[in-house]
Amino acid sequence: MPVEKKAEKYTYKDLCSWPENERWELIDGVAYDMTPPPSTRHQGILSELHFIVRNFLEGKNCKVYFAPFGVLLPKGDEPDDEIDTVVEPDLVAICDKSKIEKKGCRGAPDWVVEIISPSTRKKDLLRKTILYESRGVKEYWVIYPDEKMIIVFELEGKKEYVQKRIYIGQAKAHVAVLPGLEIDLLKIFQE
Repeated sequence: MPVEKKAEKYTYKDLCSWPENERWELIDGVAYDMTPPPSTRHQGILSELHFIVRNFLEGKNCKVYFAPFGVLLPKGDEPDDEIDTVVEPDLVAICDKSKIEKKGCRGAPDWVVEIISPSTRKKDLLRKTILYESRGVKEYWVIYPDEKMIIVFELEGKKEYVQKRIYIGQAKAHVAVLPGLEIDLLKIFQE
């Protein structure tokens, strides 16, 4: 589990005052250290995935960003300084351009991708799944590099995640919120 900063609660204002060479995420006011840096395999998957999505979105309304990219997830209409949840997903797609600001994204992206690392596994699988579901992220992908597998969650019904698909090996993955986008797992998992 990533190291937690100890205090009662932190906000985006606190986060902005910390040293620039440190990377932290805030989830409901709890700070999580983003070190150690990701592995080369993690970054290779992220790089290839970003390349595929970026090319697909050329000339379309949605934008794709990769970490480090701040996503502020307010609970309501509180000012930025008071937001207590700021995360850096590995990859996000945002189709509502009004959510894109100079500092990152304010509000739920349409699609979030987290690539599992040993140091972030519990946080990505537990806390972030609950977080993204509660804040309205329409589609959430969890990528397992060692297993060469992707698990896809989509919001359904009463805003609850349903595990929709599992892609393994040589499959072609489809992104529900970006119709027409097909991702060849052989390309993103190549070593």
